[in-house]
Amino acid sequence: MLEERINEWRAYVRRRQAIDATDVDELEDHLRSQVADLQSAGLDEDEAFLIGVKRLGELNTLSREFAREHSERLWKHLVVADSAEGETNWKREALVALSLAVAAGVAIKVPAFFGIGWDGDEEALWYIRNITLFTLPFLAAFLGWKRELPAYGWVWLGGAFAAAALVMNLLPFVHEGHTQLLAILHIPIALWLAAGVAYAGGLWRDAQQRMNYVRFSGEWFIYYVLIALGGGVLMGITMLLFEAAGMDAESVVTLWILPCGAVGAVVIAAWLVEAKQSVIENMAPVLTMIFTPLFTLLLLAFLAIVAWTGSGINIEREVLIGFDLLLVVVVGLHLYAISARDPHAEPGLFDKLQLLLVVCALLVDALALWAIMARISEFGFTPNRTAALGENLILLANLGGAAVLYARFIWKRAAFAPLERWQTGYLPVYAVWAVVVVVIFPLVFRFQ
Repeated sequence: MLEERINEWRAYVRRRQAIDATDVDELEDHLRSQVADLQSAGLDEDEAFLIGVKRLGELNTLSREFAREHSERLWKHLVVADSAEGETNWKREALVALSLAVAAGVAIKVPAFFGIGWDGDEEALWYIRNITLFTLPFLAAFLGWKRELPAYGWVWLGGAFAAAALVMNLLPFVHEGHTQLLAILHIPIALWLAAGVAYAGGLWRDAQQRMNYVRFSGEWFIYYVLIALGGGVLMGITMLLFEAAGMDAESVVTLWILPCGAVGAVVIAAWLVEAKQSVIENMAPVLTMIFTPLFTLLLLAFLAIVAWTGSGINIEREVLIGFDLLLVVVVGLHLYAISARDPHAEPGLFDKLQLLLVVCALLVDALALWAIMARISEFGFTPNRTAALGENLILLANLGGAAVLYARFIWKRAAFAPLERWQTGYLPVYAVWAVVVVVIFPLVFRFQ
């Protein structure tokens, strides 16, 4: 039993890029010495191990100390594997990721060979309607391969993507109609959560796996933005160089480099997260600490203005989308903060700030719901208003449950685990609602 615990501890410590195998061996010697001394003092095996680990010091502190002393390791680990076996795995994963990225780039160009270009509005809208089908299946394939997804999981994923392709291309949407726009906005949500099944290796019911997918999603976004920024610089320099040579490279950049690079980067960003997750994982606490106060101040300022002026919310389509995006960002920020937090740590000032952010979002959501209901009672139901009503109700329930559980945790009436379970258990609700909007709304509102 003790050996199993030490092996688990070693595996966890080795995830820190600043600590190499020699350092882990040294720490293990200290740990075994502590455990032996404590057992000699009369403690049982479990107690001796837990106290021994505690005496070694908090792991992030150890990582920072090793990083300061051996800073070159952080850079080497970005490109160098730890062992021959690790290098082989690294190369194999890189090859699979690159192959799938190239396949995604080829897939986005295949329709052009059948006369579907980007010239007309209808062709461009077709690409926009199907963009997730050119990206997320390849992402799910990489995650499923990496996680050794069982056969039934592959069947489930294939069915989900096939169904999405049929819905998005066979339903008789009105060109630029409201239900088509709603379907375009919601299908990525449903399919991104479907890809979570591949990430979890088929164990989607496991709350910890769902939380891991939340972490992955946030880190994937960071990497994708970084790749996009670099790609933007690359395209700009490409056009500049060719222009200096008397050639116009705009068509090559916009028709080839941009679409192929954008879809391929989805897989490459996922590979980077999987390969170097322990390098990026410290970004989560930093980002949440930066943006939580900023969004809290934003919502407080908005509520103060509404209270001071006594004006309501102008509910137009763009405003509805803006409010929903704001609330989704707040929920995402809150979820990412939870994923980055030590569940065993005592509640602190940042937890209170998180609770304030959630309460402010609840008040803003309530104002939006009030305005939406007033608009519906006056002008009736439309696809946009109905979608906004449903989404705000779902967000209200999510934020309300989070506020109650966070308050109980801060007041030390409950542990942190129920809040984690609530948030990860609520994720399928968003997927179900997205499917309803994509599939049911067009039928109810006659594809308008």
